[in-house]
Amino acid sequence: MKILEKKNFLNTAVKAAQIAGEIMANNLFSFKKINSSTQRDIKLELDVKCQKKIEMILNKSHPEVAILGEEGNAGDIDTELRWVVDPIDGTVNYTYGIPHACVSIALQKRKVHKSAVGSDFETIIGVVFDPFTNELWTAVKGQAAKLNGKKISVNDGALKEAMIAIGFAKDKATMDYMMPYFTKLAPKIRKPRMMGSAALAMVYVACGRFHGYIESKIQIWDVAAGGLILECAGGEFWRIPRKKGKHRYAVIASNGKIRKPIERVCGQLDPDGLL
Repeated sequence: MKILEKKNFLNTAVKAAQIAGEIMANNLFSFKKINSSTQRDIKLELDVKCQKKIEMILNKSHPEVAILGEEGNAGDIDTELRWVVDPIDGTVNYTYGIPHACVSIALQKRKVHKSAVGSDFETIIGVVFDPFTNELWTAVKGQAAKLNGKKISVNDGALKEAMIAIGFAKDKATMDYMMPYFTKLAPKIRKPRMMGSAALAMVYVACGRFHGYIESKIQIWDVAAGGLILECAGGEFWRIPRKKGKHRYAVIASNGKIRKPIERVCGQLDPDGLL
């Protein structure tokens, strides 16, 4: 893909993320209709509205590109190019009026050969937008990651200095797996954090606010954009696909220095949540 094409795709993703983010910001303290909910997750009508708005913008500029989204797919998602969209990452936070949520949009390209992490696709463009802080993280594969147009890099601190975000997923089995992992890790680091947005955790690692982010069960739309941004900022996006469930991964996102020390303390993260 030529440089101008990449720039065009990036600009389209930024536009879509910012417009969806504006909808989020305007409705943070409004009544929110819940389409469905479980003990640990919520789906809003606004999730669907934001994805439809994103789809409209992406399709207007690039009608040939499919969309793999949290709120549904459009087109053939196994074709040459596809967008990967999370219209509101951090929906539970957002539902309760907590301004820690974002829009995540990635562009993926089909690979000639399946990668070591079992994926047929690689992310070539990543955009994460936080409408509540007006922070825009962007990356194009092979180029430096940026936050509001300025180059960013990871924090090179060691494990004992680390701020690490930890996710516990949405089901009891995964939570039961992660609790012992958390108990082993917490005394070895400076502070653990549970923030409620995987995409923001990823980009916080990318720009040096966190040193790592760990989750044993996460969907591709939560981490596709943030993973590229992290790699372009000098970090490591370690992930392994889960055997059950399509587009699901176990993830350790880090500054590139603390994954192996984490594994020495806690053991290797099992993608299927078995100690």
